[in-house]
Amino acid sequence: MYEIYINDRPLRLVAAGSPKSTATSLATHLIANYSGKVKTLLNYADLLEKGSPKVTAVTLVAKDLEGLWADFKSHYKIVEAAGGLVSVRGTANLLFIYRRGYLDLPKGKVDKGESFQQAALREVTEETGASKLRVTDPTPYLTYHTYKSKKGKRILKPTYWFLMDCPDQPLVPEEEEDIEWAKFISVKAAESLGLKSYPSLKKLIERVGDELDS
Repeated sequence: MYEIYINDRPLRLVAAGSPKSTATSLATHLIANYSGKVKTLLNYADLLEKGSPKVTAVTLVAKDLEGLWADFKSHYKIVEAAGGLVSVRGTANLLFIYRRGYLDLPKGKVDKGESFQQAALREVTEETGASKLRVTDPTPYLTYHTYKSKKGKRILKPTYWFLMDCPDQPLVPEEEEDIEWAKFISVKAAESLGLKSYPSLKKLIERVGDELDS
């Protein structure tokens, strides 16, 4: 399955016959079979971009999941990013940032010639001032979301998230990137702040938080 967030709403691409392909459709959850017509994919993207309360999620089912994924990507320019899920060594506290009205995680675009891991380490340091970072799992989590450039071009951003840890330390938020603060806090404490967060990250944060607590 591929899950892409469009205007903070999920578009799920699933294989025919998988359990997710037979899920019961909620009133605002549209489930449809992919016709194979590439242009029709933009219709579903438009539904989510418009933010209508009538359609809050879309699931597309296809016999050839990878073919559907390739067709979807053909409508977008790919801009890759990487970031960190950083815990204080020996604790369940994660490194959160507050940027542009959202509780977020440190991340940024991958520079030419960088590996995803190198980019993630660089971005965490640049955005928060964290040092002595250590990647604890070389296999990243992956999230997808879309947006439009200033010229109206559709962008698909895959973000590679690496588990890291570091010693407890003072942090220095990067003001040039509109980061107001950076803090090591637990997932529960972060949730209790009542701040807006990106749906594309919510499940990821909860999953990692559960693993750190276990």
